[in-house]
Amino acid sequence: MSATTGELGVSRGVLSDQVKDRLLRGIMEGTYPPGSRIVETRVARDLGTSQAPVREALRDLEALGVVEIEAFRGARVRQPSAAELTEAFDVRAEIEMLAVRQATPNVTAEDFAALDRCVLGMEQAAEMKDPHAHAVNDAQFHARVVAASGNKTLSRLWSMLEPFGRTYITVVSPGIDLPHLAHLHADVEEALRGGDPERAVEAMRQHFVEAGRMLRSRWASEFDTTGEGG
Repeated sequence: MSATTGELGVSRGVLSDQVKDRLLRGIMEGTYPPGSRIVETRVARDLGTSQAPVREALRDLEALGVVEIEAFRGARVRQPSAAELTEAFDVRAEIEMLAVRQATPNVTAEDFAALDRCVLGMEQAAEMKDPHAHAVNDAQFHARVVAASGNKTLSRLWSMLEPFGRTYITVVSPGIDLPHLAHLHADVEEALRGGDPERAVEAMRQHFVEAGRMLRSRWASEFDTTGEGG
């Protein structure tokens, strides 16, 4: 492979990642709601790129479970069943309880400062009734805890589940008690500060139990319950 070809390959890969990030943000913000089509030519035109990186980005999003691609029909945002969303949420809960246990002895002052900002951001977003800002700070909070675990395998698994979950949490977030969610995160941070892994695990477990209770009722009303993800 020539240097020129290699450079083009790298550039194309970077561009595909950028397109994926833009599309994922659009999906999570509701620009592309569940069931809506994503037209390659339109995205390429809007972003000023060719269709190739858009096509690669859509394949990556398909692997994350937020997009489905059908022959001759193109791509659309998946509309999963409530059962599928619940399964993914339960798996993520187990992953994050392991993450917080492993993170407890490793959390630094810098980590705590970042967690403080995330909790404050969630509280402010709740006051302003801004579910998107709340979801962004929520994701950053959990990402910081997972990173502090130092477990790369766990981080990879989490990064596959988080965009899927956040996409469909955002869909139903107008009916969620955002101030209480912010409080649950503050409890997790307080437990981490105490330095007791089991207390931190219990705080994270309680977070997922209470958040799950709210989300399941909303998912049941927004999505089908047949178990068919499309």
